[in-house]
Amino acid sequence: MRTAKQELARSTVVEWAVRLLTLLSSLALGLLLIATFAGVIMRYVFEAPILGSNEVIQLASVVLVMLAMPIAARDEIHIRVDVFDEKIGRYGRLLGDILSRGISIYILSMLALRSWAKLADAAEFGDATNMLEIPLWPFYGLLVAGAALYALVLLLQLIDILRAGAGRGE
Repeated sequence: MRTAKQELARSTVVEWAVRLLTLLSSLALGLLLIATFAGVIMRYVFEAPILGSNEVIQLASVVLVMLAMPIAARDEIHIRVDVFDEKIGRYGRLLGDILSRGISIYILSMLALRSWAKLADAAEFGDATNMLEIPLWPFYGLLVAGAALYALVLLLQLIDILRAGAGRGE
């Protein structure tokens, strides 16, 4: 039997979207590690820094963080402080879960909308990095995908929480 935690946030479509973004995030981590390692070796061993390595590292960092967030939300493996859980009781925890997810959904939705606008601007004006001239619009697109999927996972969790009520998790 599936628990409330596993219901909507683990639906097939959401699950595959989270897996895809997690795979892309893992690839970004690999690229980040290789670029950093190569940059350090080239700079300090051969005294020949790699042109534009900072740009690659910065863009890979954006991809890594934004695409890893949905799985952290889905699996609830993000940092959580439960200092007051015993004092506020199950209704206080329910209210806290509802408020935290609601506020997060709003902020992530605004981030996705603003990033979508930046994506359109970057595509229209051909914005690119300074040294390597890497187009920026795909990275805004990945930012939109990560924030939107994170908000969707939180929304589905919020629906599950509201369906289960204060008796969940017992």
